[in-house]
Amino acid sequence: MEPWQPRVVAFCCNWCAYAGADLAGVSRRQYSPSVRIVRVMCSSRIDAGLILQCFEKGADGVMVLGCHPGDCHYISGNQREEMRVQEVWELLDLLGIGRERLVLKWISAAEGELFGSTVDSFVTLLQSKGPVGRVTDGP
Repeated sequence: MEPWQPRVVAFCCNWCAYAGADLAGVSRRQYSPSVRIVRVMCSSRIDAGLILQCFEKGADGVMVLGCHPGDCHYISGNQREEMRVQEVWELLDLLGIGRERLVLKWISAAEGELFGSTVDSFVTLLQSKGPVGRVTDGP
């Protein structure tokens, strides 16, 4: 029997993190297949409701990956996202989900190895935590 694999959603900005994920693939850097990448134009497009909806729909972890500070193609999108994620971390603690299940990381287009290692370390962390408590319908 295979070990439990967490379900991870990774929101990657188009200009940096997604290109980093692409470089990891082109470089044949293998990383956990547990991650599902969602390409967004800027990390600032990810609001608290979307992150919480991922957990509601069964994700065990969410990653928000964007450009390094000063490299955002929309000037300050990553800075706005950083402030938003700090608020969501507090919400996740209040909800009993835990802030460690949400990662915010800056990854450039040239950091394919960093993308792979970030995914792998996050999946390893989630495997140690186990699945997020599921609410079941009915008795």
